[in-house]
Amino acid sequence: MTKFGELINVDKPVLIDFYFDWSENENNLDTLKDVAAALGDKAKVIKIDIKKNEILAETLRVKGNPTFMIYKNGEMKWRQTGEQDANTLIGLVQQYV
Repeated sequence: MTKFGELINVDKPVLIDFYFDWSENENNLDTLKDVAAALGDKAKVIKIDIKKNEILAETLRVKGNPTFMIYKNGEMKWRQTGEQDANTLIGLVQQYV
């Protein structure tokens, strides 16, 4: 949990994709690569496997796959469960740059 706190307690937005390993598909991975490329060093993009981080997922009440969250300065700014396209995610993150 300490490591998660360090990840999100930064002054740039952090987009997190909570996912189940068994359902990860190339489309979702490509989407996150596009988001990371578009945002460059203005934001962080992180994938977290729910099964490998069950305590964190339970603490954050992650129920669906995928679940996206945006944090800035340690505070959750946005959260949504379900597939998102790259342009939507880029636009959302840019609101917090």
